Amino acid sequence: MRILLRIVAIAALLYLTLTAALALAMRQSPSVFGAIMAKMPPLAFMVLPFESLWMNARSGHLRTGELAPDFTLNPVEGGSPVRLSSLRGKMPVVLIFGSYT
Repeated sequence: MRILLRIVAIAALLYLTLTAALALAMRQSPSVFGAIMAKMPPLAFMVLPFESLWMNARSGHLRTGELAPDFTLNPVEGGSPVRLSSLRGKMPVVLIFGSYT
């Protein structure tokens, strides 16, 4: 019985440590996070709580109704850079961030 309790305790400690490490990795820059994820064994995707950690790590700090922080982006089709604040009050703006690969 003691051996079983030790095994369960070690497994729980390992699970918590891996979950905390993954949560920390998700808060790094995309390039660092990508490098970490490239080395992640497939079994980890089935065992660790990826979705809940990801939603927490990338939730941001904006609330409904707040203005988005100002930034400048280069258009995909070329041309001069566009600043978000230059569009405010002129037209609706939809921002889509993600990977389509």
